Amino acid sequence: MNEHNIRATTATTVYDRIRDDILSGGLAPALKLRIEFVCERYGTGASPVREALNRLSQDGLVERRDQRGFYVAAVSLEQLDELVKTRCWVEAIALRESIIHRNAPWEENLVLAFHRLSRTKRSLDTAAYTINPEWEERHRAFHHALIANCGSSQLLTFCDELRDQADRYRKLAAARVFPQRQGPDEHRGIMEATIDGDIDRAVSLLDAHYRRTQAIIEEEFRSRPA
Repeated sequence: MNEHNIRATTATTVYDRIRDDILSGGLAPALKLRIEFVCERYGTGASPVREALNRLSQDGLVERRDQRGFYVAAVSLEQLDELVKTRCWVEAIALRESIIHRNAPWEENLVLAFHRLSRTKRSLDTAAYTINPEWEERHRAFHHALIANCGSSQLLTFCDELRDQADRYRKLAAARVFPQRQGPDEHRGIMEATIDGDIDRAVSLLDAHYRRTQAIIEEEFRSRPA
């Protein structure tokens, strides 16, 4: 492997690690990402760090401010509202198209994704919320499987990007979201309406699912000091 490929591979690795830390809340919103700090944290040089941060700024997870460097993208209720509205709009299209063009392999994959999710504990601790990486992975897989039959790879990529940003907000408020989500499984209702081919009900339940999460996150943010 030549030097260029090694540098590109290193930058991609750093990009993935920083991205995971931002989405999980490991790097706090609005935190200044000094190059020296990032190099030390991830054990790499300045060149791949700058490349990774530039890529993350294109994704909207990092802000690049003139003459001031890089910062973890801030969060706000206004941004959350715009994010949820956009997600509801585009995933409604993707879900409708997936149901219209339904087929047995897609339905079977969706049922399997739901089964795996439903068999996985949301929290590693029953007394208090402790993130379960396996649940997070299967939750993401379920929502992707739900719209995977839409027929547009670009639409799926956009939906995945919106899901990443929405998950960031959810994880920042996870301690409040978790105890308020111990009732009937909303994912089951969405899955069953989808498998039944009830487009309007499936879209309505998915929209309500995202809106309920938004309301809990807003409650959490408003309870915090300014």
